[in-house]
Amino acid sequence: MIALLPAAGSGSRMANERPKQYLPLAGRPVLWHAVRAVSVPPVRAVFVVLAPGDKTFAAFDWSAFAGRLQPLFCGGATRRDSVFNGLMAVRDEVNPDDWVLVHDAARPCLPAHDVAQLVKECERDEIGGLLAFPVAETVKKAAKDEAGAQRVAGTEDRSQLWLAQTPQMFRAGLLARALREAKGAVTDEAGAVEQLGLRPRLVAGSRENIKLTYAEDMAIAESILARRGKGAQ
Repeated sequence: MIALLPAAGSGSRMANERPKQYLPLAGRPVLWHAVRAVSVPPVRAVFVVLAPGDKTFAAFDWSAFAGRLQPLFCGGATRRDSVFNGLMAVRDEVNPDDWVLVHDAARPCLPAHDVAQLVKECERDEIGGLLAFPVAETVKKAAKDEAGAQRVAGTEDRSQLWLAQTPQMFRAGLLARALREAKGAVTDEAGAVEQLGLRPRLVAGSRENIKLTYAEDMAIAESILARRGKGAQ
């Protein structure tokens, strides 16, 4: 089993000049914490997919993952492109039947027990699956009125809704095929697999596995890591 982290994005919604995967968090870059989160058995190697011109990665100390972490400078314009390019880059090292954990570089607080549960529930699954969290809030569907204001167009049945998280766990061959053949906007690996007519397994995750999207998310992540005692090491 390998882990693959697409980390070629700019993180524009963070309103920061530095890509969010390199923002400082508990004494380390965000990406360092995300790598550590998936550097657990049975993962044998972690591949980070970076933008071709990335010069920032080398500025940090990655010695804690010596022998397990490998940067791949083949990131694309979209997440789908980066993951697919990463899979192609390691195809000589990974068999089509090998499991791949795709994890967001901007999810530094992934609990170890979530990874263990995902692997436990999916390693014998014919398709694979993903961590997700059941929606607890009321969800409104929106539509603009004639003046351009957003109005409620309906209320969704939240009992059937889950928030997709990562890691997402699929076999390398299946995932490469799904990403190659996917049509339209694909925002996660499960979405590409679904287009093949398959139904990935949902594995309940944790609220702590937040994705850093906005500036205020950094303080939440700092609090989570501080409570675990996982600052700079």
